[in-house]
Amino acid sequence: MKKSGTKIIATNKKARHEYFIEDTMEAGIVLTGTEVKSIRQGKVNIKDSYATIENGEVYLHNMHISPYEQGNIYNVDPLRKRKLLLHKREIRKLYGGIQLQGYTLVPLSLYLKDGRVKVELATAKGKKLYDKREAIAKKDAERRIKQHSSEKYRG
Repeated sequence: MKKSGTKIIATNKKARHEYFIEDTMEAGIVLTGTEVKSIRQGKVNIKDSYATIENGEVYLHNMHISPYEQGNIYNVDPLRKRKLLLHKREIRKLYGGIQLQGYTLVPLSLYLKDGRVKVELATAKGKKLYDKREAIAKKDAERRIKQHSSEKYRG
């Protein structure tokens, strides 16, 4: 029996702060059985991960999947690079995107979709320090406005 729907396992909150997100796409990922069991338990971290294109294939680096407790000899290196499953035209589109100056491939989230592990991959451009400050100031201003408007209705 197949499970339907999606369940988000890990998100990369830092990515939206560090980068301007241009385009996103869904990719499958090549994993071993013990890695999938660990992911289902939520023992995965994609905070510092990134993707590269090598020999026409996309690989995800620095995604940490904790070894599965009952995995013993079947466990693999938690930080190994993992191949992403994409169609050739999608890889060409990504390659064209990162050829532009300052663009990189960043995973935004890792989730289960119909029982399969998927990665939401984005082409992103790095933010400068002043962009980050501007974003923080904007969020702060919005928070103050909400707080102020909710106080009006109470009082």
